[in-house]
Amino acid sequence: MKELIKQAFEARKNSYSPYSGFQVGAALEGKSGKVYTGCNVENAAYGPSNCAERTAIFKAVSEGEREFKRIAIVGGHEGESVAPTPCGVCRQVMAEFCEPSFEVIMATSEDEYEVMTLGELLPKSFDL
Repeated sequence: MKELIKQAFEARKNSYSPYSGFQVGAALEGKSGKVYTGCNVENAAYGPSNCAERTAIFKAVSEGEREFKRIAIVGGHEGESVAPTPCGVCRQVMAEFCEPSFEVIMATSEDEYEVMTLGELLPKSFDL
């Protein structure tokens, strides 16, 4: 778990967040064991912005991975660390590809984190 959190902190360094200043990094572990990282990418129009979690998921899907084990998420403004929870859109995207038992690790450091399942974070996801 610590290694996944460490990779999320590394991904956070690539954040493009000139408007909010809130930098987020994510590290997604596929069931294959491969790790996909992502960061948030903002846009002046806000709507085209993309969260770190979705960046990692979309990267993995674009490379052929469709089943995931867990994701570590870190965030905060320059010089601070908070344990961000995924936004509603990210939770719904996770629900598209992940089981309710999928682990979401929200960390402030490699040693301080909270783990919740996707089912706990999104108990009634939209499904067709």
